[in-house]
Amino acid sequence: MKQKIISIVKKAIIMLLITSTVIGGLIYWLFFDINRIPEGELIDQIESPSGEYSLSIYLINGGATVSYAIRGELEYNQLNKKSKNIYWNYKEETALVKWIDNNTVDINGHIIDVRYQVYDWRR
Repeated sequence: MKQKIISIVKKAIIMLLITSTVIGGLIYWLFFDINRIPEGELIDQIESPSGEYSLSIYLINGGATVSYAIRGELEYNQLNKKSKNIYWNYKEETALVKWIDNNTVDINGHIIDVRYQVYDWRR
């Protein structure tokens, strides 16, 4: 009898862990995944000093009830890799972009190493 209770408790804990993992992943995907933000209107495109990357800056119009936002999408010019969002900031309408070196960019005062980092105002 004791073995049966232990088995039931183990199964319940495993089911609870699986359920919470699935729900947590869904919440992240719906509300925090930077790749789900709207595309926006292209306002600038800046190439890195080495020509390895291009950074496209988009203005996102959230509509009547939401402020404007800026999105930065990194494109790989020399590698066959999918582009990725590296910058998203709320309540901005312009972007001042300056490449510091071949891998580091300054977007409105936020320093980002494009190989490893992203800036998302929600974090």
